[in-house]
Amino acid sequence: MDSIERFLKEICEAPGVSGYEQPVAQLIKAGMRDYADEVREDRLGNLIFFKKGTGENRPRILLAAHMDEIGFMITKIEENGFLRFAPVGGIDPRTIVGQEVLIYAKERLHGVIGAKPPHVTSDEERNKAYELEEMFIDVALPEERVRKLVSVGDIVIIKREVIKLAGSTVSGKAMDDRAGVAVLLVCLQELARLQHCADVYAVATVQEEVGVRGATTATYGIVPDIGVAVDVTHGDMPGVPEHETCRLGKGPGITIGPNIHPTLGEELIRVAKEYNIPYQLETAARPTGTDARAIQVSRGGIPAGLVSIPLRYMHTSVELLDLADVKMSGRLLAYFVAAVDMAFVEGLSCC
Repeated sequence: MDSIERFLKEICEAPGVSGYEQPVAQLIKAGMRDYADEVREDRLGNLIFFKKGTGENRPRILLAAHMDEIGFMITKIEENGFLRFAPVGGIDPRTIVGQEVLIYAKERLHGVIGAKPPHVTSDEERNKAYELEEMFIDVALPEERVRKLVSVGDIVIIKREVIKLAGSTVSGKAMDDRAGVAVLLVCLQELARLQHCADVYAVATVQEEVGVRGATTATYGIVPDIGVAVDVTHGDMPGVPEHETCRLGKGPGITIGPNIHPTLGEELIRVAKEYNIPYQLETAARPTGTDARAIQVSRGGIPAGLVSIPLRYMHTSVELLDLADVKMSGRLLAYFVAAVDMAFVEGLSCC
């Protein structure tokens, strides 16, 4: 297991639901701080890794990947100690029945998400997917004990370890978008051996899954000349049209569309070609559901780009990707940063 795989496994297995990212933030800070000149946390909880460029007239580049994950919040304690819950972020109810969970209460509790088994459901019920209102968390404790330990508002995550599959593929929870954070680490490692004019702000953002909030405040505070979001995109899989996916192991997706500054998108493609980094072209006819959306419309407008890692089974506990794409994405960003100077930034306004 190399350092990037180890880092990704550690941060993906950690808790960090939107708005409650501190546990994973501490691991990210420990794993990345040696590659930055300065590390700080803003008031919303974004982790900002600053790497200074060379020279006097230095552009400011923001690289953003969100560290939060989807999860649950306890909404009610029922008779016999069963727990009702609500989603935090985009949860697909079809994927969570029978999952093991961890509840971060007064003590960390293990539980399972249960629902009525098929033996005691009607024909009509068996032909429909479970709805969240029909599910509950069972911790198998007496009601009195549950009420002492658990409070309404406690956070819950799905319990899942990262597993290694064939070749350089891995699967687990929260790859969306902690794989993007791993890309930032690869980029900073590459920049340690490259000369770059630009000041780099690599930011692990918070609360993307509930409205790209961290990227909004980070961009406003940093005031970058350029911002590039790093996120995941849908990987190739049965039943999904080929034109809506990117293939695993074939390099990052580079997005073009109204959310992306055209010159910035062209430059990412140029750099990929120059350094023989495989890439895949993605189109987004609408604002993307990523931090790029927030970056673009911050302050007076920031030229935005988007680099994406192909990922199967998004927003489930078995998200699957190829580590080769993570590493290629980090190299692409590093060489892109090294190519940016103030003349390039000034040219972005001439379109």
